[in-house]
Formats: sequence, C-alpha cells, structure tokens
Amino acid sequence: MIYGEITEKVKTGDAEAVVELCFKALAQGYPALSILEKGLIVGMDQIADKYSHRRVIVPEVLLSSRAMHAGLSVVEPQLKYKVKRQTGTIVIGTVAGDLHDIGKNLVKLTVMSTGARIVDLGIDVTPQRFLQCVEKNKAEILMMAALLTTTMPVMKKVINALEDSGMRKGLIVAVGGAPVDETFARAIGADCYFKCAKDAKSFLEHNLSKIVMRRRLAT
Repeated sequence: MIYGEITEKVKTGDAEAVVELCFKALAQGYPALSILEKGLIVGMDQIADKYSHRRVIVPEVLLSSRAMHAGLSVVEPQLKYKVKRQTGTIVIGTVAGDLHDIGKNLVKLTVMSTGARIVDLGIDVTPQRFLQCVEKNKAEILMMAALLTTTMPVMKKVINALEDSGMRKGLIVAVGGAPVDETFARAIGADCYFKCAKDAKSFLEHNLSKIVMRRRLAT
C-alpha cells in the first residue's frame, strides 16, 4: 500500500522519495486528505512517539520533519479545495521560548477538514499575543503546543492571563506536544489534551458546532 511506503520514507527522512510517492499517489487517484492522514502524519506520529521515548535523536526528527514538509508541499494545494464551510475559529501556536512547529503544523493541517477557520501564530508565541489573537478573532478554541519541558509552564501563564482578563469563559483551551500529557493538562486548567493530530480532528468533528454555540452564548 502506497500509504505505508510514504510512512516509511517519512520515518527515514527521505524527502525526495516522499515527494515522488505523494505525486504518484495523487496521480493514481488517492485523496489528498488520505495521503496526509494515512501516510505523512502516521510517519511523523511514529517518529514523535519514538522521540518522546528517547529512541531517536533531534537530527533524526528534523530529517523526518523535512521529509513530511516536502510531502505537504505536494498535497496541501489539493486540500484547499476540499475544506468544508468554515464553522468557528481556532487560534493555534507554539508557546514562547519554543521554536518547534512539527506537531503544531500536523494538527493545523489535519483539522482543516473540520471546516474551522484556523489562525496560526507560528512559534515562540507570548501569552499576550495569544490573548490578543483570541480576542481579535473571537476564537472558540485555543490550541497551544510545546516540545520542550522548559516551555511547558508558559501554557499555564496563558490560561492564567485568560482568566485574569475575563476571556476564559466559554473558550476551549487544548494543549499538546511531546512532553505534555493529560495529567499536566488537568493541572494547568486546560480543557483538552491531544496526544496526536488525529485526536484533535476527532474531537472537533464531534464537538465543534456545540463549542461554537456555547462560546457565543458565553460572550
């Protein structure tokens, strides 16, 4: 199966092979979203899992990330024509002090198909920038990522700032990243913890419309 071939090449960091296989899959009629979810994301998820268990090192993760992004450059233009009518707004970013965007980008691209409008703040996002963006875009959901244990406390600072500013009511705050787990998410007052991009997509598919309605009633 071509999805498995893409997965393996992402894991080995072979960007040229990933690009070739993605073009081949599209030419054979495989859906762009399936190539993303069943090929590229599976490979990156497996590498991320190995990294969290210290079975691979950072250079290997970066090679896989490069290969995954190379594949995305092929399938992403096709995804733009398959997104549903937009419902609700998600603000997403990697917290201040953290320059990693692998997981964030995976989540962003995976949840595009739910129809939500996604505002990507990128990396190294301060609490103030998160708050400004949530307020400006009247977001229903805030997603924060961290890959370093040293930047995880920033997530709590963002939640505290939301509460102090009166913006927390009705806002769903989700966190994720290799060092983050459900226990940490509960401890800082987050509403959701997503282990992987597919978890985020599944949650939104089942809850997005309800979240949008509750947020609008709360504000």
